[in-house]
Amino acid sequence: MQATRHLILCFLGVMTALGSANAWGQEAASSIAPSSKGDRTSNWPNWMGPMHDGISTEAGWSSAWPEDGLTVKWTADLGTGFSSFSVVDGLAYSMGHSDGKETVWCLDAESGRKIWSHSYPAVLNPNLYEGGPGSTPTVHSNMVFTLSIDGRLIGFRRKTGEIAWEVDLQKELEVGMHEWGFNASPYILGNQLLLECGRVVSFNWKTGQKLWQSPRHRAGYGSVRPFELNGKKLLASLDCEGLRISQSNDGSEVAFSPWPSPFGTNSTTPIVVKDRIFVSTGYNVGSVMFRLTNGRLEQQYSHRNMRNHFNNSILYKGNLYGFDGNSNLGRVVRLTCMDFETGEINWKQAGLGCGALIIANGHLLILSDRGDLVLADASPDGFKEIARSKFLKGRCWTAPVLLNGQVYGRNAEGRTVCCVLPKQAS
Repeated sequence: MQATRHLILCFLGVMTALGSANAWGQEAASSIAPSSKGDRTSNWPNWMGPMHDGISTEAGWSSAWPEDGLTVKWTADLGTGFSSFSVVDGLAYSMGHSDGKETVWCLDAESGRKIWSHSYPAVLNPNLYEGGPGSTPTVHSNMVFTLSIDGRLIGFRRKTGEIAWEVDLQKELEVGMHEWGFNASPYILGNQLLLECGRVVSFNWKTGQKLWQSPRHRAGYGSVRPFELNGKKLLASLDCEGLRISQSNDGSEVAFSPWPSPFGTNSTTPIVVKDRIFVSTGYNVGSVMFRLTNGRLEQQYSHRNMRNHFNNSILYKGNLYGFDGNSNLGRVVRLTCMDFETGEINWKQAGLGCGALIIANGHLLILSDRGDLVLADASPDGFKEIARSKFLKGRCWTAPVLLNGQVYGRNAEGRTVCCVLPKQAS
């Protein structure tokens, strides 16, 4: 039983699900605008990037990688954890755990030099995996927001590390420590900071004042996904009871459909396109497409061909790219391409383990669970590897980040590497 429950929640949200704004362009225009300002290539301010969809359109780098591997620009040790990176205005933010303390890091994105850090006592929570923080910092305006594995929500002045406000979620929300910890990444919507953490909850991001909270439920480990439908601003969230649709202004429930996991491990974020909502779960549960109609969630399809354990699939040009299978059975996990509309499988590829990926200028940028950085075509026609470089050692479940020609990645122990991609010939 214990071996079957082997899990990590790197949400990088704990990255795991991805936003509904994506390369579908106008078709995904029902998504509420992301919290960050600017285009897709200027900053990477939160988990899964400026549009919350795991897609980078940055160009100018070459797919012709050196045979002896990419050039390492800098390395750092951040401590145990699975927090990904947010990079804004030349500053990179992440989190890690060491010697009974959790640390929020702000590094110079070009050199890896520490700008500031803040540490506090925290549990490691090595529950069948290494443990440590899984939430990714969220940068907005002059602030950066972080969530510890045991529910410490902090708003920092992002350039100095000065704490503007802090909330203990276990006390404030009257919820206990979740089995796998607090792993959601904060989402900024207007004046609200939104989280799924045993309740769907909204705080004023400037002050930390709680605006509203939903009734308690069994916590999930993904993040909240705002969207707009028929002129109403709504929130989709997957917890360990099911898919929940809420009003964004007060948290009142609009619709709910049960979608339990056998070990309470729902850890992805809903993908929303107009009235369609996709979620996926590991442990042979599978994936489902719902349609929100007249306050009801109606299933459009459901199968076991895309079972995301913790890292989300990414929606790109009508297809989902994600890892089907559980981390404890990495040899049988398959990178999978699936038609979003129909649920039909286009192809499956072995050999990458239970890794993580983003879309990078029309390519799949994959970090295998053993630390290889792989570039492949993002195409429903089949898997075609273009380039590969050794990147990290050890367990790698955290999604890489590409910004300004540099790829940032980490392993479970917190070893962080920044590599430089070759420039495209002019």
